Amino acid sequence: MSHAYDNSATSPIARAFVGARRGGRALGDYPGVLPASLEAAYAIQDEAIAAWPDRIAGWKLGRINAPHDVRFGAGRLAGPIFSRSVWTAGHTPTRFGVIEDGFAAVEAEYVLEIGENAPDRDDWTVDTVAPLVSRVFIGVEIAGSPFAGINEHGPAVTASDFGNNAGLILGGEVANWRERLSGLSCTMSINDIVIGRGGAAAIPGGPLDSLAFLLNLLHRRGRRLEAGQLVSTGAATGVHDILAGQAAIADFGPDGHIDCLAVPATGAIA
Repeated sequence: MSHAYDNSATSPIARAFVGARRGGRALGDYPGVLPASLEAAYAIQDEAIAAWPDRIAGWKLGRINAPHDVRFGAGRLAGPIFSRSVWTAGHTPTRFGVIEDGFAAVEAEYVLEIGENAPDRDDWTVDTVAPLVSRVFIGVEIAGSPFAGINEHGPAVTASDFGNNAGLILGGEVANWRERLSGLSCTMSINDIVIGRGGAAAIPGGPLDSLAFLLNLLHRRGRRLEAGQLVSTGAATGVHDILAGQAAIADFGPDGHIDCLAVPATGAIA
């Protein structure tokens, strides 16, 4: 279902998502008119970013599948990752909050660290972005939204709520990544059952293509990537729904693994 987009709806939608995320409570319906374009969705996202009490530590990319990629003119969407929702994986499972009656999922990802402020340009390619990357890490993106139907109404709705991001668990560094990146592989398990297999090759064009897309998008949005920021490049094994009480393990073989545990949200998610 689609509707004509009304600019007057931008602020109420952003306020509703920010309020629900800060309160850890679900939204039963989309809080306004569905955005009909990614441009409208990013306008909502930008207002929500301005209202969120934290700085951007990086960005996540998500795939837009056919036929939506043709309709919306993009193969990916982006959302912010905030600093207080970046966790370092340890020896015990990393706990993350899930809003009851909202949406939550885990995604095994390859995470790029930006080594220098990116020049402002709109013609980035896989080759030109590579020198910007200082390190690569294994990671788990926590997808999450107060709206359970976040992925059921097309990519513009997904993009409008922080790109359906609720955090990033950062694992160990990938050694010799420039030589190995295209061949990296991983699996995802929930409650000890493997539910997804994949790797860097499962990300369309590879992780560096995700970075090039993001840089070109941020240029159009009047934003930039800065040194030290992180880019979670896309689901390497798929998007796997998870419920409070379930445990997940992203296994990256020789590069390590990340254990995490979904728990009921008791406060803000983002």
